[in-house]
Amino acid sequence: MAGKSVLEEARQVQLAVRLIELGARLQFLEAEVSLSRERLVRLYKEIKGSSPPKGLLPFSVDWYMTWSANIHASLFYNLYLCMLPHAGGQRLEAMIKAFHLYQEQAQAYGEEPVLDFTRAWTLVRFFDSAMTELAPCTRCGGRFVAHAHENHKDYVCVLCRPPSRAGKKRRTAENECA
Repeated sequence: MAGKSVLEEARQVQLAVRLIELGARLQFLEAEVSLSRERLVRLYKEIKGSSPPKGLLPFSVDWYMTWSANIHASLFYNLYLCMLPHAGGQRLEAMIKAFHLYQEQAQAYGEEPVLDFTRAWTLVRFFDSAMTELAPCTRCGGRFVAHAHENHKDYVCVLCRPPSRAGKKRRTAENECA
């Protein structure tokens, strides 16, 4: 029996290491991994070379509704839904796989990922608590993150109807001199 608990603890340590490398915050680790807080803090310091960041986790659904965040959140959540059947019903494994795919897709298009692992986890929790839902765009048919309990009958996504300043970068001194 003792061998089994040692094996389980080793699995939990491997999971914690994997999550820390993805950028998971301490609050997330405490919720998902069955290791003591002290052990998680030591692992975090060993892997990242610094103490875990302090402060509150993101809590606003509205953050995911802004133009760029909505595109990235929608991509991630749709990937997450696709990964669920391939993860044997293990939601955390599906989330890890979806997050890796999300990062790969963002980088393949020359984009810096907007979501970090904590925001991705928070988004999944918002869906679980029915604060958000996927709304189908009436133009392109894609499914995008939207506030739950709103009328989405004539919903048009942020890709089909971007805001006027969407995608415009601030001018740098280098661009101004050219």
